[in-house]
Order: sequence, then C-alpha cells, then structure tokens
Amino acid sequence: MADLLGSILSSMEKPPSLGDQETRRKAREQAARLKKLQEQEKQQKVEFRKRMEKEVSDFIQDSGQIKKKFEPMNKIERSILHDVVEVAGLTSFSFGEDNDCRYVMIFKKEFAPSDEELDSYRHGEEWDPQKAEEKRKLKELAQQQEEEAAQQGPAVVSPASDYKDKYSHLIGKGAAKDAAHMLQANKAYGCVPVANKRDTRSIEEAMNEIRAKKRLRQSGEELPTTS
Repeated sequence: MADLLGSILSSMEKPPSLGDQETRRKAREQAARLKKLQEQEKQQKVEFRKRMEKEVSDFIQDSGQIKKKFEPMNKIERSILHDVVEVAGLTSFSFGEDNDCRYVMIFKKEFAPSDEELDSYRHGEEWDPQKAEEKRKLKELAQQQEEEAAQQGPAVVSPASDYKDKYSHLIGKGAAKDAAHMLQANKAYGCVPVANKRDTRSIEEAMNEIRAKKRLRQSGEELPTTS
C-alpha cells in the first residue's frame, strides 16, 4: 500500500514554486496587454478607414474639386487610403522623399494628372498649368528652329573684315593688294613635270638596256684570263 501511494505521489506534478507563479503571472499580463494593443490597433484602422471613406465620398460629390491633397501619413495609413480610393474608382499617388513626410493626392478619373504635373509634385513644386503651357510652347519652338537649321545645312561663316584692310596700317594698302595678287596657288603643286623627270624612257626601253648590260657582263666573265 505504501509503495502504491508513493508511486502515485511521484507521478503527480509538483506544485509550482513562488518564482514559477510570478513568471506565469507576468506572462499572462504581457499576453493580455499585447492582445489589448492589437485590438486597439485594429479599431484605429477601422475608424481611420471610415474617416477616409467619408472624405473621399465628400470629394466625389463636390463638383468644384478635381484633386485633393491629404496630410502626411504613415505607410499603413497610406495603404488604407489607396485601397479606399481604388474602390471608389479614383486615382491616387504618393509624393514626398522622407517616409514620415509622404502624403497622398487623389484625382478624379476625368482629371487624371499628366506626366508633367506628376513631375512637379515629385520635385515638391506646385503645378501651374499656365507656366506649363508656356514651357511647352518654348520647347516646341526650340525644336522647330533646330529642324529648320538642320534642313538649311551648315552656315557659311564670312570674315568680319578683309585681312588686307587689317594689315594696311603696317604695309600700306598698295603693298597689301600687290602681295595679295602675288600670293596665288601653284596649280602644279604636287605634280612633277615630265621635263624634270630623270628617266624619260619607256619600260620596254629600260628593260632592253638592262638585258644588254647583263649579256655584256656575262660575256666579259667568259673571256680567258692572261697571266
């Protein structure tokens, strides 16, 4: 009987010590706080989505508004707003370099922004349609002038003054004119006249002379030598 009771008691878990009880209590409290925070975060997201849905709905009903800029938001809030805008059938973009300073702008479909307008927002500039139109016209005018210049070909550059007049105070006008007449290009430059050539024979004549010299040299080698 005693052995049976001892085996039963040994198989049972020991009662938790004071330290184990404290650890378990803290773990339960931490889990409860975490669950509460998660519920609060979930509730905040729900409330934020409802507020964005209300603002987007008011924006759609306001015929005088074609775009709307929101205050900077964190990444989660921007994601929720983009989803609300997509469901509503609008267009949205995020702008701003710093993640904490990024904001969302929404547009009605019929007033979707152009690439130039988006570039202005990305550079932190306000969009001015009038200035953009002037810039576009200037760009088209510059392109048109370049095309006309390309069709006309390279421009002929004329000297601003005659070199004879430039140096007339040094050598006199008469001397400058005489020097200009004397400075004429040699038309035969680079070409040697026939009269100046050293050898005017034809190829055949030159070859016959070479053969004759060769036969003469061979006949001289064959003559007997005298002692």
